Amino acid sequence: MPVGTMVVKPVPELVTFILAGAIVVIGALGVVLLPQPVHAALSLVATLFGVAVLFVAQDAHLLAAVQVIVYAGAIVVLFLFVIMLLGVDEADDLQIEPIVAQRPLALVAGVGILGLSLVSLFLAGGATGASSMLMAPDATETNIAQLGRLLFTEYAFAFEATAILLTISVVGAVMLARRAPQDGAPYPEDETVQSGVAS
Repeated sequence: MPVGTMVVKPVPELVTFILAGAIVVIGALGVVLLPQPVHAALSLVATLFGVAVLFVAQDAHLLAAVQVIVYAGAIVVLFLFVIMLLGVDEADDLQIEPIVAQRPLALVAGVGILGLSLVSLFLAGGATGASSMLMAPDATETNIAQLGRLLFTEYAFAFEATAILLTISVVGAVMLARRAPQDGAPYPEDETVQSGVAS
């Protein structure tokens, strides 16, 4: 292919990219701008589904499945569980900052990270600086088979450790959400236990 030749994508692929990209951008804006945490989490689901569609368009079906099953199906559900468990109320005033000047500092940090990313991208000459690889490292075995074999053999400990950390995070959220009763009143489950012992 001559240098400087522009590759024209087929119309269906271009339309899919535009629609999925719009879903990703709108969902990301909803995560940042919507005042209700539950609505923001649902916008995150839309963003993750849009990214999964982009993965499918790139023939990365395994990444698309992981995006939907792991992130949209597990991580976001965990977010919603913690949000509802903590009892986020509509009466919360989002204008009150728990940390002074956190929004300007976050804006400066975001702009700085974006600038460093762009500088690194231009200096490296590409996303990674390495040539793209369009074929499997081992032509006798598919990428999915290689990934599955490595995940459950060589990296099985890291995989299980991640599952344990997620479980610990859920238990920690439950314990944090278990607010102490006022005036020395027992917890509801304590009352149940006491009534059972009395009977």
